[in-house]
Amino acid sequence: MNPYHRPAWIEINLGQLQQNFAIINQDKLAALSLLFVAKDQAYGHGAFECARVALEHDVRMLGVATISEAVELREKGITAPILIFGERLEDQLELCLQYDLTIFVNTVQKATWYARYAAKWQKTPAVHIEIDTGLSRYGIRWTEAVETVAQIMDIPGIRFEGIMSHFAMSDELDKSYALLQLQRFQEVLTGLKCKGINLPLTHICNTGGFLDLPHAHFDMVRTGILPLGVYPSQVCRRIPGIRPIMSVKAKIVLIRDLLPGDKVGYGMHYTAPSARKIAVIPLGYGDGFPRVRNTGCVLIHGKRAPIVGGNAMDVMMVDISDIPAAQIGDEVVVMGKMGTEEISVHELARWKQSVSYDILTNWSWRLPRVYMKEGNL
Repeated sequence: MNPYHRPAWIEINLGQLQQNFAIINQDKLAALSLLFVAKDQAYGHGAFECARVALEHDVRMLGVATISEAVELREKGITAPILIFGERLEDQLELCLQYDLTIFVNTVQKATWYARYAAKWQKTPAVHIEIDTGLSRYGIRWTEAVETVAQIMDIPGIRFEGIMSHFAMSDELDKSYALLQLQRFQEVLTGLKCKGINLPLTHICNTGGFLDLPHAHFDMVRTGILPLGVYPSQVCRRIPGIRPIMSVKAKIVLIRDLLPGDKVGYGMHYTAPSARKIAVIPLGYGDGFPRVRNTGCVLIHGKRAPIVGGNAMDVMMVDISDIPAAQIGDEVVVMGKMGTEEISVHELARWKQSVSYDILTNWSWRLPRVYMKEGNL
């Protein structure tokens, strides 16, 4: 029987995830807290499954982007603090209180609303404040932050737990803008300190900042992609032993013989130059693989098999003329390792002309996730 319901699936190695967290904990200072970013199903890996491992390895807090993501974790039994990034509208505030979620409060009006609802629920909720130091997205502009934060913190009935900012670019070699943002953030913190305001948690670092900007770690760092074994760029610091936990796999469902001049795929982007043998793989751009034409490859018997033609929503064709041992039912690695060869998420990102985050979060949930521990189901 096929336990995956289709001959294409994703394997998540929770044993490797445990090892990655252990390595990160050894790498960081003992006093530094970790927030594990579990948004978008932990970048396609499964939020609940990864969050459970994270919380077993001294992660202080989880981070998500939507209330529905947080509610799913709560309803599956996660009781740890959950910080929701971004802004919440007034009609969402009571739901945040109901599920004991930590939100950002960046205006006096929002603080007033939240305090009123908190009193109704007889709670004193924890909140964080975000300072915009140059990403120009969420938060209070750094030039206005000291006075605005002081006014917000005058509102009673709320527990002000943290203050944070977010780097626009921290994982590339050029750190000049990140350092400018850090300077702006430190100026805000200094201004608040002069007013006698100190919040328990200060954080600005994402994964890139954790790896390359140790002087910006403050009390807590937010990391999502690193425990999953993926680095945010090709040039940031590496930690020995960190490895990807996701592999995307399929099986050959058909093998076809092409004659010279035969066309392959929609748009007829490939014409066989000679007699060729191709394998049909039941996985396409509807599953999250980049929409490519005669670009990229998969691994079969530990060798690279090039994609021919344009892949479709549910299927791709690969040339196995140089892999004569290939048979129907053989395992195919679409992303991951097979033998000494590897197709990394960064390689797929190059084919798509995008970034690794885009590749990870776009794997469809019609691909079954198979969770493994120490190589076993």
